[in-house]
Amino acid sequence: MYNVGKIAIIGGGSWATAIAKIVVSHTHHIGWYMRRDDRIEDFKRLGHNPAYLMAARFDVNEIFFSSDINKIAEAYDTLVFVTPSPYLKNHLKKLKTSLRNKFIVTAIKGIVPDEDLACSEYFHQVYDVPYENLACIGGPSHAEEVAMERLSYLTVGCENQEKAKAFTEVLTSNFIKTKTSSDVIGIEYSSVLKNVYAIAAGICNGLQYGDNFQAVLISNAVQEMNRFLNTVHPIDRNIYDSVYLGDLLVTGYSNFSRNRTFGNMIGKGYSVKSAQIEMEMIAEGYFGTKCMKEINRHMHVNMPILDAVYNILYERINPQIEIKLLTDSFR
Repeated sequence: MYNVGKIAIIGGGSWATAIAKIVVSHTHHIGWYMRRDDRIEDFKRLGHNPAYLMAARFDVNEIFFSSDINKIAEAYDTLVFVTPSPYLKNHLKKLKTSLRNKFIVTAIKGIVPDEDLACSEYFHQVYDVPYENLACIGGPSHAEEVAMERLSYLTVGCENQEKAKAFTEVLTSNFIKTKTSSDVIGIEYSSVLKNVYAIAAGICNGLQYGDNFQAVLISNAVQEMNRFLNTVHPIDRNIYDSVYLGDLLVTGYSNFSRNRTFGNMIGKGYSVKSAQIEMEMIAEGYFGTKCMKEINRHMHVNMPILDAVYNILYERINPQIEIKLLTDSFR
């Protein structure tokens, strides 16, 4: 059985905090890279993340904190990246340690901007990490519910199934059920697209479309997602698995969904800028929409929902007009 070795978390947000809580309960030691020393000092003093999921308590004696990503990368075998996708490149620019022999797990539900690459593709192409050393975490899993220890299902994707299985061992608990998949690219792209579709659901909610239409929107979204995944990575997958459809549903419907909340504000008449300022948290789907639009310029998949969200967010088309056009394309 593959040994995942010493595990470190890269990132300080809510999902990073939830994953750290799960892992450290198994291993009783983790490394944790946070870029801000003041946050680290507050964390050590308070016993919880001072900015996110403050109800999640930690034994700080089980954590080696550092704001130096090289210290963490050198000392740990498995690195779990949970930074917002727009900031990933900036964190990695500071890196002098080779990642080639590390086991890299991405829990980033976004595309690397400017590169238009899924995170695993980016680590492979830029940092020479073999695909067998690259994994991702997917599935319907709001950080808030994981922190509250509500039953959640996670999927670990990796080309090497033995390594995927080994990593599930440090996630599985009485409230986390896990399974493995070899569809890393499919999981990564679906986790980006579901954020785009959650923004669409939020916009429609803000425009006061009802539950009947929301059901039609999500039905069309899963078909659109399936068309894209079958084009970019055509393998035998079941789009109705929880890692695809389940993640789409929870992000499209849940009040915990930042992307739905962001879309809701846009539908109610907020500008993109004012919605971002008021939220104070990153809605990954905003960046994901632009990246997916760029990628699809080469793929030529029929994606009317993606196009509509892009037009609203980036072309400043009136949401009411754009969604009305979208409704006319649905059946």
